[in-house]
Amino acid sequence: MNNQMVQSQLEDVRTVLNNSVQRISSYLDQHCLDQMLKEEGSGNEDYYSSLLKALRRLEVFCDEAHDAVHVILKSEVFRKHAAEKTLYGIYHQCIMEFFSPKGDIWYENSRAAYTGKDTITYHHTPPDSFETLIHSLENGFQQLREDLAYYETNYQRKSSPS
Repeated sequence: MNNQMVQSQLEDVRTVLNNSVQRISSYLDQHCLDQMLKEEGSGNEDYYSSLLKALRRLEVFCDEAHDAVHVILKSEVFRKHAAEKTLYGIYHQCIMEFFSPKGDIWYENSRAAYTGKDTITYHHTPPDSFETLIHSLENGFQQLREDLAYYETNYQRKSSPS
């Protein structure tokens, strides 16, 4: 890919990550386990705790990735290799963490695209506010995944010596 295309991808990624971090941070600032237990949902305290833990982890990954993208875009000389390596990391850490978080707290229903239902499936019914948040983030992560699909496999093959 040429420099301009990679730079454009970085700018799009920065926008989605910034939006995601703001929404996640706002949610975490305003919701605690006790509040979640009062909402409509399964009321499973251990599960809700795991949801918050997964959300905190996603926030950290996205925030660090956002910072890395910002540094690359701000530098005087565009470093294509560093940009591509960062995009590869974003695909494999942020996007994969969103669709399949550590501990399998929720998972992606691969048939959802065919049924018109939400992509994310939960093991227990989450609080309404949590489900609303994840749903609001889903389109951005879906778009990132499509835009960065190249980095799923091709980048690693291209950059490894034969």
